[in-house]
Amino acid sequence: MSRQVVRSSKFRHVFGQAVKADQCYDDIRISQMTWDSTFCSVNPKFVAMIVEASGGGAFMVLPLSKTGRIDMSYPTVCGHKGPVLDIEWCPHNDNIIASGSEDCTVMIWEIPDGGLTTPLREPVVKLEGHSKRVGILSWHPTAHNVLLTAACDNVVILWNVACGQAMVQIDSVHTDLIYSACWNLDGSRILTSCKDKKLRLLDPRKGTVIAEKEKPHEGHRPVRAVFVSEGKILTTGFSRMSERQVALWDPALTLQDLDTSSGVLLPFFDPDTGIIYLCGKGDSSIRYYEVTDEAPYVHYLSMYSSKESQKGMGYMPKRGLEVNKCEIARFYKLHERKCEPIVMTVPRKDLRSIQEELKQLKATVADLTQRVSELESK
Repeated sequence: MSRQVVRSSKFRHVFGQAVKADQCYDDIRISQMTWDSTFCSVNPKFVAMIVEASGGGAFMVLPLSKTGRIDMSYPTVCGHKGPVLDIEWCPHNDNIIASGSEDCTVMIWEIPDGGLTTPLREPVVKLEGHSKRVGILSWHPTAHNVLLTAACDNVVILWNVACGQAMVQIDSVHTDLIYSACWNLDGSRILTSCKDKKLRLLDPRKGTVIAEKEKPHEGHRPVRAVFVSEGKILTTGFSRMSERQVALWDPALTLQDLDTSSGVLLPFFDPDTGIIYLCGKGDSSIRYYEVTDEAPYVHYLSMYSSKESQKGMGYMPKRGLEVNKCEIARFYKLHERKCEPIVMTVPRKDLRSIQEELKQLKATVADLTQRVSELESK
């Protein structure tokens, strides 16, 4: 009996490819802050990157089509009094972006179609409620004008952006610095990871803890957590020996050691394909895995590698992809002075070959039909 050696998967041959040099965004001074956020956010209209700024914090917003060398005098969004730590586009309005800063505030900005022509200093809404720097932002995936923020004061706040008011304040749950916070697919749950080595599943309406998991990873370095398929949770962290790890919990399924690199792994999950992409800050590679119901549950697919390390990473929403080119994901990799799009595609037969096969199939069917009719007439 022959045994199947290679696991069958339609995503086994996913490969990444950087775009041509003239399609990159050059001469951009990416922020030198050591904060563990993506430093980049992208949607079908714009790419936004946190940049160096004197006397405050700033980020740059470019139309996707504005590639090539970016002039040093290009206008930025520069209303914060301290360095910007995180930015995120609103999923319901491609012109709205939120930013969190060391100045303890969150600001909501409206970017005009075509991008900025002058520096933008006045936000549409300013959210004040945190007492320390705000480093995590996450828009609600289904409800309009709902924004989650988490800060170094160990507090999570849910805001009604339309009126600039806090709806829910979760201030007695986390005993230490919050490493990550995100919504599940329908926005009915919040998942946080904390420096106190606990994962917490929260009810966003009541602000209460539904479930906790202690020590998903034994190491002391930051843990990141995201929801994946069917309510499972995937975490990235470190072992006691500082080996990087990825784990899937349901509540406990599998744990895999990756390598001994020191950069925090930023996870990006695609619920349509079941693929999780792991981008390490300071790495020069993107690993990707398929999450399934078969052991070992997190299956290594492949890795995209390049020469230069990444300071941050933006992830394009699915509606911004060119699906006619078999594109299943697109990343925007931040270098020291550049932003480089990286396209993930699945090889598929082109339409011409499919049409030729259909013609041959139709001819075969017609021939068989004729033969059958000839036999029946005899």
